[in-house]
Amino acid sequence: MPLGDKIRRGAMWLFVGNTGSQVLTFAFGIVLARLLTPEDFGMLVTIQVFTGLAGFVAGGGMGQALIRASTTSKQDYDIVFTLQLAIGCAIYAGFYAAAPWIAAWYDTPLYANLLRVAALSFVIRPFVNLPGSILHRDMRFKALTVVRVATLIISSTISIGMAYRGQGVWSLIVGGMAGSICSMALLVRLSEWRPGFSLDIARGRNIARYGALVSINDVVTYLRNQATNFILGRTLGVTQVGLFNKADNLARMPHGVVTRAVYQVLFRALAKEQDNPDMSRYLFFRSLSLVAVYVTPLYVGIYWTAVPLIALLYGAKWADAAAPLAILALAGPFMTIANLSGAVLAARNELGHELKVQFIVLALTIVATLSSLPYGLSGIAVALVLVSIYNALHMYALAARSLHARWKQLATSMLPAIALNAILASVLYLLDRYIPAALRDSDFRYLGMMAATGGLTYTLCFLYSPIAALGAEQRRWKQRLRLESRTAP
Repeated sequence: MPLGDKIRRGAMWLFVGNTGSQVLTFAFGIVLARLLTPEDFGMLVTIQVFTGLAGFVAGGGMGQALIRASTTSKQDYDIVFTLQLAIGCAIYAGFYAAAPWIAAWYDTPLYANLLRVAALSFVIRPFVNLPGSILHRDMRFKALTVVRVATLIISSTISIGMAYRGQGVWSLIVGGMAGSICSMALLVRLSEWRPGFSLDIARGRNIARYGALVSINDVVTYLRNQATNFILGRTLGVTQVGLFNKADNLARMPHGVVTRAVYQVLFRALAKEQDNPDMSRYLFFRSLSLVAVYVTPLYVGIYWTAVPLIALLYGAKWADAAAPLAILALAGPFMTIANLSGAVLAARNELGHELKVQFIVLALTIVATLSSLPYGLSGIAVALVLVSIYNALHMYALAARSLHARWKQLATSMLPAIALNAILASVLYLLDRYIPAALRDSDFRYLGMMAATGGLTYTLCFLYSPIAALGAEQRRWKQRLRLESRTAP
């Protein structure tokens, strides 16, 4: 199958998986939000600050190194599995011993047992990472999608059942563990991988070297994403952590559905074409342009409907999450640029340059959060949007240098999305301004009107606007919708 078809098919399956997962996560999240309290979610987020950070160390980035490598052998996988299992067991032992100290730090004894149970996932992760890397390397994204959705259904069902029985934060911890076990069983079966051990470290030196860069980069990125939660937990309390985290997760949902799906496929494709700069440039800018067209209207919609969206989905107790949600949605297009630029650097073995950016962004995030605390969650959201803009511009500068591209090419690739979403924003503004009071008083009717009008407007503009860069994509969708014959010129 040609590379272009593989990219499109892989992205389609990842999009289906991400969409299905996000929809299910969204639906299950609504149920859990009504059964649990912001404090329960805040406690989980606080636990994840520690376990999530250690998770990047446990993987060591070696799985991504296997995906990127031009050739691999059974021994390469055995070396990586041996190292990951040893690291995972050491991390679990460390968390088990440190759990009482962490509980004392937060003055919450329950944290000790929560952390000890949650840390068991580090022993399971090598059995998930290795078969997952095999499927990713072979671009078997359909299998990865099946595993992801099945895992989510099982873990969420268990969490909801326990939450209904009044188990509080334990429902989230145990549900996550059940999901890890399910993922392990399915991935091992689908990949036909069997664990093996090897201590031939010299053979895995190149994998370990690249993996170390991936791991350090992931750790810094994770610290950047969790820095705000950590600061809020120590200053404004776990309730504010829960509110801000809910807003942040909802604002990032389009990114998780579309952009991350394309990142995985683009990374593998660019790794294959890393010696072909012309093809690499084409893949990058084409992906960037199409992702921006598909994902930006979702951010525009979230911005306009944040207040009724939060009220309808989560209830009155989550109302304070609406204002930061609307603001954080403005960072969406910049996350797209930064994320796909990162795929270029990862595929072309230039993670060292990205790492410098992530350290700068981490420092900026900490400063931005601390300086905006007096202005509440909305002030923090504004500061983080500014940090996201800087991150996108710096990451693109590195990717452009690697590909010998120019800033003009970024502007050109983003123009279709800018034009279409300017029209969408204008229509939503007018609709919001002149919508009848009877519709405005009902969150459900208001959201329905905005979604239907905005969706129809954007679809028609996308299909029939005279934008040359979208010509092929317009014809493809018209043929699928049977608005145009496949034999049409």
